[in-house]
Amino acid sequence: EGAVGGLVIVDTRRLDDCYAAVDYFEHRQIPFAVAVNAFDGKVEHGLDEVRWALDVSDGVPVIVFDARERGSVRDALLVVLELALARSEG
Repeated sequence: EGAVGGLVIVDTRRLDDCYAAVDYFEHRQIPFAVAVNAFDGKVEHGLDEVRWALDVSDGVPVIVFDARERGSVRDALLVVLELALARSEG
């Protein structure tokens, strides 16, 4: 309660673990982004495949990031912040 946005972190090897988080944000109409974690700099599935598998709309950003790198995490959180700001302005 009270969240202004969310980030669903995806391990494409365990995609089933993400459905509950996606449903949570969708049902509460909280803006969110999907961040696909790149292990060793590689992503197993394309972003369009992840979008399709999670059944998220085109309005939900699907990005690649590396959870081990501070700058990458910062950039992912900035995407969420931009979504929250856009929602508050619109």
